[in-house]
Amino acid sequence: MMRFASLGSGSKGNATLITAADTAVLVDCGFSVKETLLRMARLDFAPERLTAILVTHEHGDHAKGVMALSRRLKVPVYMSAGTAIALDCIADVQVRVIDLHQSFALGDVHVHPVAVPHDAREACQFVLSFGEQRLGILTDLGHVTPHVVSAYQAVDALILEANHDPEMLAVGPYPPSLKRRVGGPLGHLSNGQSAELLSQIDLQRLQRVVISHISEQNNDLSLAESVLAAAIPGHEAKLQINLQDTGFDWCQIQPL
Repeated sequence: MMRFASLGSGSKGNATLITAADTAVLVDCGFSVKETLLRMARLDFAPERLTAILVTHEHGDHAKGVMALSRRLKVPVYMSAGTAIALDCIADVQVRVIDLHQSFALGDVHVHPVAVPHDAREACQFVLSFGEQRLGILTDLGHVTPHVVSAYQAVDALILEANHDPEMLAVGPYPPSLKRRVGGPLGHLSNGQSAELLSQIDLQRLQRVVISHISEQNNDLSLAESVLAAAIPGHEAKLQINLQDTGFDWCQIQPL
């Protein structure tokens, strides 16, 4: 059985837990160690169970607590060479550099890195599998590439960014330079871009879509949900919101 939960998602911190058999993986850690452990306790997850940490990129809302948590729990950290350089990894952290074109195993979980266009040194996202069960995590990219569409085509569950509404971003409080970054090809997916991706995925296999990394300033929860729901008519019940403060509780992927 593969299951997954979120410690929280948004500009103030991101972290996702995945467990399968005897393996437990944390994707990103954008919270302090203290906050991470508190949020793990809320999910009734014992931190000593953690097998490894995967890092998507070096931005603080994804990597703030990675090194300290790795040292605290004595678990290895997996990331791209570019991310390792950007984070200036030091010797007392067990860093494992990964090839974004090569899948690898972490205990019972198979990890498929997916290179994505984002304004980071060598950003990636991940598809994780346990037997035939597949979970896709896809946030922090400015546009959807053919490679991304192909990589996420056969997932059973998808944690998907719907960061902003373009009109809200345009009239919102961000300075012009930040608006260009967020809405640009190396920024974050809009509601419409995420909906377009969903329209290209096999909905019969897809059991759950968790709308994530929603901007507090440039989006609205109900708006994001309605835009994505329109892209999957008849499958709206599969949608769920991932919140910054509470994340979401454990979800189980049902066997095919």
